[in-house]
Amino acid sequence: MAAHPGARGTARPATNHPHPATSGAPTVLAGATVVLPTGTVENGQVTIDGTRITGMAPENAQVIDVTGHYVLPGFVDIHNHGGGGASFTSGSVEDVLKGIHTHRLHGTTTLVASTVTGDMDFLTERAGLLSELAEQGEIAGIHFEGPFISPCRKGAHSEELLRDPDPAEVRKLIDAARGRAKMVTLATELPGGIDSVRLLAEHGVIAAIGHTDATYEQTVEAIDAGATVATHLFNAMPQLGHRSPGPIAALLEDDRVAIELIDDGTHLHPAALQLAFHRAGAGRVAFITDAMDAAGFGDGRYWLGPLEVEVADGVARLLTDGTIAGSTLTLDRAFKRAVTVDGLSVEDAVTALSATPARLLGMSDRIGSLEPGKDADLVLLDADYDLKGVMRRGEWVVGPQLH
Repeated sequence: MAAHPGARGTARPATNHPHPATSGAPTVLAGATVVLPTGTVENGQVTIDGTRITGMAPENAQVIDVTGHYVLPGFVDIHNHGGGGASFTSGSVEDVLKGIHTHRLHGTTTLVASTVTGDMDFLTERAGLLSELAEQGEIAGIHFEGPFISPCRKGAHSEELLRDPDPAEVRKLIDAARGRAKMVTLATELPGGIDSVRLLAEHGVIAAIGHTDATYEQTVEAIDAGATVATHLFNAMPQLGHRSPGPIAALLEDDRVAIELIDDGTHLHPAALQLAFHRAGAGRVAFITDAMDAAGFGDGRYWLGPLEVEVADGVARLLTDGTIAGSTLTLDRAFKRAVTVDGLSVEDAVTALSATPARLLGMSDRIGSLEPGKDADLVLLDADYDLKGVMRRGEWVVGPQLH
């Protein structure tokens, strides 16, 4: 998904001067509306000491008055292919870091790097590069979206490179990731699909059902085998039918399954999002970006693996047939849309953007909520839900913009 030569965009600058702070002193964000796991607190405060949130503010703490603003936990994106003109699938280490930084500027303090379909040698090589970045703490892990998906529901994946989910090949990918594979999207109805789900579950890797042509019954079988996530529900799967309900009904009705939703106004009609959200509940929904290179960058032509993509008015489509090709979404925009367009409560939006994805990643002890002892990952929004600051592990990625 490397940017096409000559592609133009409007990325924020890659550098951002942090808000001045006293050397080594704890920081208190005071006067904010703070969203906690137990509810929203008006005129609350959050204390940061080093890289962690603490319970009490010491006397030497630097106080920053953020009255009139919201303080939320940092956003967690479990499905993201790139941004800032850079691809997680094909870019260099520097490209990947640029993409990560682009999303941090928009409030995503934890990110899983997603790949797209490629040949197995390329994907195993890619797994090695991305696993190093995971070991360095730059990403939370790797999501393999393809090549084990249905040619009937391939979306913006190269059909020539698709293959059945042979457990031996699935194992090859997760071994190449050196313990950093977090999720694999599968069409579980294909030969080897159920055995691959069991293999992933045994290795602590999320088996996600997506890009699938499965029936309702086949989807139930995959969930019983250990599949626990629906990859961008509604997209790249048979639609809900009253006689043939397909995978959507099976995925929505089972409390063991978490639902990915892309809230960009393009992938889902608001009524479909409302249906899924209110059936599953905030605790089972993870808002994702499914972002590609153009996120935070701009319109133009890009490459999605071997496929060329045209981005116009922020919507990415394959040049060949107009198929939607990922998104240009950032999670700060997803949050604002969830609250202002979809009518979700701030608390439910925070759950879907932070707490639920953190739980899916097995990282709730460190991220996903504002609690003492957890990483100081937070987002500062104004009263209109526009982003005004981002902190990651106690350091300002975007310094507070309070005036």
